[in-house]
Amino acid sequence: MKLTLNHFFILFIILFSSQTQSQTTGNSIKASIGFASSASYYIENYGSQEEVDVMGGGLYLQGEYIIGSKSWFSVRPYAGAIFTSVDKNQNIQNQPQYKVTTNAFLLGGKVRFCAPIPWVAPFIEGGIGTSIGKFETFTPNVNFNKSDVLLHIPFSIGLAVGRHNNFEIGISGYFHPAAKQSNAVFALGYTFPLD
Repeated sequence: MKLTLNHFFILFIILFSSQTQSQTTGNSIKASIGFASSASYYIENYGSQEEVDVMGGGLYLQGEYIIGSKSWFSVRPYAGAIFTSVDKNQNIQNQPQYKVTTNAFLLGGKVRFCAPIPWVAPFIEGGIGTSIGKFETFTPNVNFNKSDVLLHIPFSIGLAVGRHNNFEIGISGYFHPAAKQSNAVFALGYTFPLD
């Protein structure tokens, strides 16, 4: 049997209309843990120098309070932390130690749009927040090193999996325009219903 776009559309409508109750509505708490990396916005040109890895890597933690008004839409105030560092490269002599690191607490809010499908539900999130901590972006083109309160813009895509979509696998980005750096995060999460 040949599957066409119409078949997929009909299947999506059936799943969307008959299974919307499987996605949790109401209030919940989500806890996430994962790996974070820090990088500069700019493409670095090292000229004749040996290419140097300036990315930092480390730990990501976050908690969210979920206000689920619809099975496909929720508002999510969050608090979290990103701690990244760079290994010192002892083989580079007479060159500066370029690095991009973030050690900050995150506070903010975001909204999520989710396909209300049981077992595997794709989602997309966006919002705005503030970061409180130390940011260092030291590359050939940027020299930013401050402990400050900075604006960040979060963006995420991922999958909520399981019968009630309690487990999550996601990729997030936190963009810090003032520090000229961004954080990429791969995280796993679990949602605890409160209702």
